Amino acid sequence: MGKKCDICGRSSTKGASRSHSNIKTLKRQGINLQNKNVMGIKAKICTTCLRTMKKNDKIEEEKKQKNLLKQAEAKNKNKTEKKEVKKGVKKEVKKTVKKSASKKSTKK
Repeated sequence: MGKKCDICGRSSTKGASRSHSNIKTLKRQGINLQNKNVMGIKAKICTTCLRTMKKNDKIEEEKKQKNLLKQAEAKNKNKTEKKEVKKGVKKEVKKTVKKSASKKSTKK
């Protein structure tokens, strides 16, 4: 398995230590690997991948919340439209009833 990220494949890099006299000695710089369970699978993941995954999860959650808000607003609009239609129908019925009542009273 080694010290390699299972997602992006990043591994250690070479670096140079410099002494006071500026002599270069090569050293190995390891990456920050964490053991995590991702979708039920244990994996070694570097912290940059973890941050990216966390960011993507937040973005997906925000999209879901926005969609839920849009759906709720659409339902509220439909409800208010239905109420307005019902009010309009009631007003028209009242007007027709008044007209028919006034016609009856004028005929007598």
